[in-house]
Amino acid sequence: MEKILYSLLIVSLASFSISCGGSDDSGSSSGATGTSTATSDNTTSSSESLSGSGVFIVAGLSGNILRSTNKGASFDNASSPTANNLYGVAPDNSTFVIVGDNGTIVKSTDNGSSFDNVTSPTSNTLFGVGYGNNTFVAVGISGSIVKSIDNGATWDNATSPTANYLRGIVFGNNTFVAVGDSGNIVSSDNGSSFDNVTSPVTTHLIGVGFGNSTFVAVGDNGTIVRSTTDNGSSWDNATSPTTNNLYGVSFGNNTFVVVGDNGTIVRSTDNGSTWDNVTSPTSNFLIGVGFGYNTFVAAGTYGNILRSTDNGSSWDNATSPTPNQLRGVGF
Repeated sequence: MEKILYSLLIVSLASFSISCGGSDDSGSSSGATGTSTATSDNTTSSSESLSGSGVFIVAGLSGNILRSTNKGASFDNASSPTANNLYGVAPDNSTFVIVGDNGTIVKSTDNGSSFDNVTSPTSNTLFGVGYGNNTFVAVGISGSIVKSIDNGATWDNATSPTANYLRGIVFGNNTFVAVGDSGNIVSSDNGSSFDNVTSPVTTHLIGVGFGNSTFVAVGDNGTIVRSTTDNGSSWDNATSPTTNNLYGVSFGNNTFVVVGDNGTIVRSTDNGSTWDNVTSPTSNFLIGVGFGYNTFVAAGTYGNILRSTDNGSSWDNATSPTPNQLRGVGF
């Protein structure tokens, strides 16, 4: 199953839509799911308090959008305008933007109660979306980068320095950082044009997060890299406690939480310097993770949603209304 999952994550999802039934037995990459999101806060992570709306939004296959108004304890289906697979979620106050297959962009301006399609400048699949400095930026296959400076209403192509798939993006310290295949890391101070950054790895990087002036990126085979420079210009390897593929990364309450294959959850309380495994209540693949209201929420295959209210130390299953694979988490 892991071999099938890996193929779907790294190759197939980039080019094809995946049906609900077929993909629910396999996982995905966090950046590919777009779990990384961004904030205009320059000192804390995008995941620490993204929207201030009190609402968790989870996106998944077949246009599935879930919404929770009780700190992630339970979720209900939200109205979705698309049947395309959805991967990445980013909020700005009461606005949520979600991206997915074939350049799909959908937007909500009522705290996730309803969503509408937005005209996209690309037909390339978009995996991740982030927000900062009044700008939404989304990334995807073949190095695609698109941006919006009017709260997600209209979008334009941005200049990309790579043809590698970009799978996750985050904003911190006035810098957008995106990561992708073959260890690719790119950055921008305005979201309009990006430059390559020297990476310490060649393994695929899937998710990226930011907190306490630290960027953390994760990917294949337990890879964890971090940057403590203000603009993510230099990166080093961190020692990982797992060899499982890692997909999603989030930050809150001075804690980084990372999720991945086989229910893997790892956390760091020292800005990503050291990491420990956390007991997980599931063996399902966990793909996306987010933070808000002092709560971490993780989502993955078979509609699995987990919740932690003690900074990622312990986790419980939350009520989910769908068996569909879930990928992006925003708050």
